[in-house]
Amino acid sequence: MRVGRRGRWRLGLAAILGIVVASGFVTALHAAPGDDDLKLPQLELRDAKLDNGLRIILVPDHTAPVYAIDVAYNVGSRNERPGRTGFAHLFEHMMFQGSANVGKGEHFIQVLNNGGGMNGTTNEDRTTYFEELPKNQLELGLFLEADRMKALNITQANLDNQRNAVQEERRQGIDNQPYGRAQLDVDNLSYDNFAYKHSTIGSMSDLNAASVDDVKDFFRIYYAPNNAVLTLVGDFDPDAALALVKKYFGAIPAQPTPPKVDLIDEPHYGERREIIYDPLARLPQIDIAYHIPPGNTPGNYAADQLAIILGQGESSRFYQDLVKDKQLASQIFVQADRRIGTSQLIIEATPRPGVKIEDLEKGINDEIAAVLKSGITPAELAKAKRELLIQFIERRRSALRTAVLIGDYAVYFNDPNLINTIQEKRNAVTVEQVNAVVKTYLVSDQRTVVITYPAADANNGSKGAQ
Repeated sequence: MRVGRRGRWRLGLAAILGIVVASGFVTALHAAPGDDDLKLPQLELRDAKLDNGLRIILVPDHTAPVYAIDVAYNVGSRNERPGRTGFAHLFEHMMFQGSANVGKGEHFIQVLNNGGGMNGTTNEDRTTYFEELPKNQLELGLFLEADRMKALNITQANLDNQRNAVQEERRQGIDNQPYGRAQLDVDNLSYDNFAYKHSTIGSMSDLNAASVDDVKDFFRIYYAPNNAVLTLVGDFDPDAALALVKKYFGAIPAQPTPPKVDLIDEPHYGERREIIYDPLARLPQIDIAYHIPPGNTPGNYAADQLAIILGQGESSRFYQDLVKDKQLASQIFVQADRRIGTSQLIIEATPRPGVKIEDLEKGINDEIAAVLKSGITPAELAKAKRELLIQFIERRRSALRTAVLIGDYAVYFNDPNLINTIQEKRNAVTVEQVNAVVKTYLVSDQRTVVITYPAADANNGSKGAQ
């Protein structure tokens, strides 16, 4: 299981990842004289599609004798319906329970015994599976992914086993974790559209209600080749690799196109606020959510850089003002997500001992008001762009992470070439665009606020961190 910085669910199985440094990529970067002149090496993408609708992205990279395979399915918790939540994540687990020619647990064994690593993750918008293996094991990775796409072993025993595993994961990651309920309630309160309103982990009752027929139907609809993108990055010949993809995936039948999900969430009128008394929390916490534009839009890129300026790193405004100078917060973090639909900018903060949560909230509001009045500076925007560039370079250093990123771009935005153009879009963001995001979206009557207190505070009547 993976959990994001503010506890947002990025769910997966055992994190067994291999990281490959693409030395040629790094050398090309070192040759650049400075940030303004830096040109990232362009990846050569070969975009193909089989007759059954499977999209294939091939990216040869002969830096190291390895390859990465990513199969991204265009399904996440947004595709679920009331009473049947948690299916996308449940299926992430089910996909490792064996298939027609692969025994239960054998997928892991085959990859690990051949020197590779693997994982799978689920979020609101997509489910993805990936392996990294030596170059001489190209057929192994393709065979394993094709076999479970074609003939997953869906049985009552496997369903019961993995349902229990997911429920235990929920207990460990949400129900028995401090601030776990706040993680769920921010989205539930912030969104009206069910697609993003409910959690990826799902509810206990919905998981208990899932039948084998429900699971088979979900698999048939969403785990079809025409609803998937296969990305290969690494040391291979593209013509030979494409021939192998056709060999293993070409005979898998397509299915009817899944129903399109309406992701529109109308603007709010009036702040939404909730107070939670958490028996596992030892300090109060405040979560504030603002709606922002969908991912891969100018507004979202501007919001992403605003999040860095406000609350990422010791040079951020919130850290300097609320943590260092006024000492209202012990920690504060801001993150903008990039969903297919309406996205969010989230502020998460914990007050220092002895500081009332109301005073910390006022400090956050005052800092946002200051940005609204005076705007950000060109130097702050330049810093944010450098930080995003560093993060992007780190991801591009790995064949595996590059493959996952390309698959995500293809599923989210139908644009795998975004791997080559995203930095241009980030660099195009202006001070005026960031200031416009503050004025348009960081509006108090359109925000969601969830405040968590230790349960003891409910008993003694205190609402401050004493």
